[in-house]
Amino acid sequence: MKNLRTLLFIAILTLGFNSVQAQAKVGHISTDLLISLMPETKALNIELEKLSKTYESELKAEEAKLEAKLKKYQAEQASQTDEVNQQRGAEVQQDQQNLYQASQVAREDITKKRNEKLKPILEKAKKAIDEVATSQGFTYVLEASTLIVANGEDLLPAVKAKLGIQ
Repeated sequence: MKNLRTLLFIAILTLGFNSVQAQAKVGHISTDLLISLMPETKALNIELEKLSKTYESELKAEEAKLEAKLKKYQAEQASQTDEVNQQRGAEVQQDQQNLYQASQVAREDITKKRNEKLKPILEKAKKAIDEVATSQGFTYVLEASTLIVANGEDLLPAVKAKLGIQ
């Protein structure tokens, strides 16, 4: 009798879990695609491209100055003392080091700006996904790029509409 009650309890519990699992609604979305379609991301990319071109032109100008200095020093090398040539060599090496450091700083600055400005875009996208998922009764929303089979509902069109993206 006690075993029968235990079996009955386990059966009810198992059926209860199955019905809970059957009620779970699962959808998917490509967040990378969504973010790339957002106007804020497009504006950010334009801004970063301008900044990148500014740094690039500044670095090219410094590189041209360095090359001109190097040519001048090479042309004058025979008429200078060894001590002067060594100083000039050290100066050119220092200039090359400074140019390399400037390019590193430029890359870091671009990356920092990108990360700063991307954070609110990511938050806006996540909020829109959460709102659409909640309003449509989704229990889980998965990243589409990691799915092997994506037979569930794609939330991208609904989230795009929520954000006003064509």
